[in-house]
Amino acid sequence: FVFKLTAAKQQDHFFQAAYLEERDAWVRDIKKAIHCLDGGQKFARKSTRKSIRLPETINLSALYLSMKDPEKGIKELKLEKDKKVFNYCFTGTSVIDWLVSSNSIRNRREGLMLASSLLSEGYLQPAGDTSKAAAEGLSDTPFLDLCDAFYYFPDSGFFCEGNSSDDDVILKEEFRGIIVKQGCLLKQ
Repeated sequence: FVFKLTAAKQQDHFFQAAYLEERDAWVRDIKKAIHCLDGGQKFARKSTRKSIRLPETINLSALYLSMKDPEKGIKELKLEKDKKVFNYCFTGTSVIDWLVSSNSIRNRREGLMLASSLLSEGYLQPAGDTSKAAAEGLSDTPFLDLCDAFYYFPDSGFFCEGNSSDDDVILKEEFRGIIVKQGCLLKQ
């Protein structure tokens, strides 16, 4: 799950993700930033809270912890779609249902807004083609209130069986040079 980024001065940087979906998310976000900068636009990560006008009383971090609660939170399941098995994930509908039942929101429309902000801030991740396409802007909302749109918590044990790595074009290169800094990458 390694990808290489070559800077303008022909300096190579290698990034390693923990799993395929994380690698794809990093690549997608970096491509967006490059596209923005190539278009002559100033690149700045906008705060989701400001862009969708989330009330200041909503604490996304606390909400995320409540969602992960083993007793009262969203149940992580083994779901199947298109001959793939998604482990430790849940549907978009179950997220909205949970938000309604926990009195975090008044209606499903507010739920979409809140779930979209959780997705944008990295508290939820898309799993599967349907939810990934929406997150990339190919839908009216980045989060989908659908039974066939799958999501997962980034620190869960999520993995997808039946995903062929042959579909991914990964250039295998020998690593050269010294490790300047080594650690774990986290997406906010």
